Amino acid sequence: MTSAGVAIRRFMPSLPIALLDSQHGWYIDLVTFTIEIEREDDGRWLAEVPELSGVMAYGQDRDEAVARVQALALRVIAGRLEHREAPAEFVNVTFQAA
Repeated sequence: MTSAGVAIRRFMPSLPIALLDSQHGWYIDLVTFTIEIEREDDGRWLAEVPELSGVMAYGQDRDEAVARVQALALRVIAGRLEHREAPAEFVNVTFQAA
């Protein structure tokens, strides 16, 4: 399993907090999320984005699980942007398999 590749830039402290980083005064503008995939005993596939707590999804096959977890991760990021929990900057997000 690998961790996320992250590019970090400094921003002025008066701007909103980071997308992922908890250190005040920094935000992330390029993020590569890792998707961990495993097959359950019952045959379903479970995909998880460990960098986003609670972001996991089941699918009948690998592709369905990956598609669902990517969609959920994007919803979480969108929610953080909407609620100003992340800076209103252009954000680049990519996914990679673990």
